[in-house]
Formats: sequence, structure tokens, C-alpha cells
Amino acid sequence: MKFKKPNFWDYKKPNLFAYILLPFAYIIKLINFISKKEKIITEKIKTICIGNIYLGGTGKTPITIKINQILNKLNFKTAFVKKKYHDQEDEQKMLSSYGKLFCKNNRIDALKDAINEYIDVAIFDDGLQDKIFDYNITFVCFNAQTWIGNSFCIPSGPLREDLKSIKKYDAVFLNGNGENTIEIEDVLKNIKPDLKIFNAEYMPLNIKELDINQNYLAFSGIGNPDTFLKTLKKNNFKIIKTINFPDHYKYSNRDITKIKETAKNLKAKIVTTEKDYYRLNKLNTEGIDFLKIELKITNENQLINFLNKKL
Repeated sequence: MKFKKPNFWDYKKPNLFAYILLPFAYIIKLINFISKKEKIITEKIKTICIGNIYLGGTGKTPITIKINQILNKLNFKTAFVKKKYHDQEDEQKMLSSYGKLFCKNNRIDALKDAINEYIDVAIFDDGLQDKIFDYNITFVCFNAQTWIGNSFCIPSGPLREDLKSIKKYDAVFLNGNGENTIEIEDVLKNIKPDLKIFNAEYMPLNIKELDINQNYLAFSGIGNPDTFLKTLKKNNFKIIKTINFPDHYKYSNRDITKIKETAKNLKAKIVTTEKDYYRLNKLNTEGIDFLKIELKITNENQLINFLNKKL
């Protein structure tokens, strides 16, 4: 069964359920502390990890793709590294469409394959909490809209680690739709004054191929569907119906048939995310559009200088 994020995780303040679950959060923290491992330092290859401490929906994969594109322009031979999860084939397909992907049951084997092919820089999509690696650069992604939710750790809230753990990492991406992030940046700088902060905004790449004058039914199975909806509305899509599924949801033929019947009754077209589109079989994609996006980094020159300096 797919896990669906509880609504109270994103309340501005913790509620009763969050406090009831708090003892379990402390137990998980203790287990993670006890299970610390000796880190592997790789000299034959540089490593970058793009991860998060908020569970899901922070823009990791688009940022991973963007950094890969930047490094390619800087003449680095790059590859993506990802641990193989059968429920994340959508992300694996996306990464493969933008570059070389090494995907194994454990990240060490995937990294060894990258070394054997003389890759300069391995870019890890996720793996920030993998205690065995000592990455050359670590990025933490946040969604500017949801930020840290109720600020509690799993299962009381959406955080994999305490926000104070940001001290361990090199830089942060605040991804969203142009939200004001001054307060968030102040909080982060208070924890780590020399933390590098980069802002990025979701930008559609194929909007000219879609008819935004039509009414649309939008569906998605991603970590933060509200961000997808906000991106659509910001770009003048007329959304008259939304259907949300759990993150990495595997669509059945019945699901898609129901979506198409609902859209037909509403006399609406259908739009979803690129990641969701990769989860559909070829027969189901007929009559379904997807919004192809990239994250435009507002201070990209600073990021390029940062990458050059660290690598």
C-alpha cells in the first residue's frame, strides 16, 4: 500500500496527533544515532548529493538534472547515481532521459560502475541520509511553500532530520513558484551563517504545445501536489478538477479509465506531471498531456562559481 502524507504534517504548528507520535520520533532519532557508520572517501571520482530532510516533494530530481546540465557545460563527464527502488521507476526513467544513470540495489555498486567508466562527477539523486558516503558537495532541497511543515521529525512531522542538522551540509535550494523566502533564509543563516542558499523557480518548457484556453483536469501522484497546481495556475491553466494520489503511485488501467471518464464528463483536457507521465503505459497516455518543467536558478552564476570552487 502506498503511503500518503498526513495533512497535519504540513500544519504551521504541531497538533495533538503530532505530540502523541513524538516518542516514536525520538526512538527513530536514537536508532539513527546508534547506527552511524564509517564513511567512504572516494579519490577516483567527485561526488555530489542532492537530497532533502523534508520527506518528498522538494524538487530533488529537477535540481539533479539542472546541476548535471551545468557541469556538462563546464566539460565535466557526469553521471547520475540512484539506489534502485521499484516504486521509483518514474524518477529513474526521467534521469535516464537526461544523461547516464547508474542504478543498483545499493549506491556503492552504482558508484563503482561510474568509476569504471571514468566518470568525473557522480551526482546522487537522494542519499543524503546514507551514512556511508562522504560526499564532496551536499545540497539540501526545500519546497519554499511547505518549508518544514510542522517542524517535527517522522512520524510526528515530515522531517527526516532535525532542521539543526543543516550544519552538516554545504548548501540549500529553496524551490518554488516565486515565494518570498527571506524569513526561511534568515532561519537557515541563523543555524549556519556560511551556508550557501540558492533559489529556484519552476518554469514550464512545453507550454506552447498545450492549449491553455481549454479547461483542464489535473492529476498527480507526487510529494507536494499543491506546488504542481500552483505552477499550472501561475501559467494561466484553467483547472476545474484536481485528483491527487500518493507519491510514486502506480496507476492501474482502472485509475486512468476513471480519470478519462471524469474529464470527458467535465468536457476538460487532462494534464499531469512529467514524472507521473513516465508511470503510465503507452496505451494509457493517449489523451493525457504533461507539463515539462525545469527549475530556473535565479542566482545561477553563484552556483557555477560554487561548483567550480568545490570540485
